Amino acid sequence: MATITRINDIREGILQCDSAQFREQFNRSSFEFAHHLSGHRLFEIPRLIELAKQLSSTGSVYYDAGEVRVDQRWDQSPPGTHSVDETIRRIQDAGAWIILRRAEQDPEYCAVLEECMAEVQSLLGKDLKKEMLVQDAIVFITSPHRVTAYHIDRECNFILQVHGNKDISVFDRNDRDVLPEEEIERFWMVDNNAAVYKERYQNRATVYSVGPGMGIHVPVNAPHWVRNKNDISVTLSVNFQFREDYPAHVYRANYLLRKVGIKPKPPGLSKVRDRLKCLAMNATYVPIRGARRFLRG
Repeated sequence: MATITRINDIREGILQCDSAQFREQFNRSSFEFAHHLSGHRLFEIPRLIELAKQLSSTGSVYYDAGEVRVDQRWDQSPPGTHSVDETIRRIQDAGAWIILRRAEQDPEYCAVLEECMAEVQSLLGKDLKKEMLVQDAIVFITSPHRVTAYHIDRECNFILQVHGNKDISVFDRNDRDVLPEEEIERFWMVDNNAAVYKERYQNRATVYSVGPGMGIHVPVNAPHWVRNKNDISVTLSVNFQFREDYPAHVYRANYLLRKVGIKPKPPGLSKVRDRLKCLAMNATYVPIRGARRFLRG
């Protein structure tokens, strides 16, 4: 396994978390942990500009600039007007949100990802390799006071705050007032923006005020949104997707059943029904370029 070029003499590993809590809450509920990446040269602005230039040629960079509401759809975000490297240089005043996806395409960031995932597996006491479809390292660079809109993800996520401070509101993914079955079904089938923010339930969120050296675990489909504070934020997301199609295929099948007027049972209530739904979706839902598409007719 590759090892990262260590700065600040990081000899204790990267992640710091109670292993019993980690095993108990992993991909069930959000929790806080510590890490040792603050001050690492890979997350300083000059190195991030270099990474952004490198990733731009592979289509792995997204950025926008402007005011964003908590309840705004991602496809309504205001586009950036400068190049990504210029936006990073102006990040203090740009009102921007920059995503450097697939950072592991650079060998140094790949080594960080591999080491983090090795530590996750050690804390869990199990080998996740057979369960993972794909793993990813994403770097977020955010202007002061910028909001990241409410959403849910397919990935099991570890958010490591490296620079700056922000508040992360994370909701219980099993709260059907906050996240109805219909929204989950739409998310897995047709709409990445299907989760709808409901301000009346904001008091049900766990709000983490995170700074450098702090991290948050966000389970698959746990709704969350972020408000950056008064400094530039640099954040590393270490995440992976599970290989198994359950419960995603059940939600997809339920979406189709609901479209024809049937009120479907949620996942977990009937093993037989869930199995049949997964089999049906396996026959009609095929991988295309790392994603999946429903085959109509």
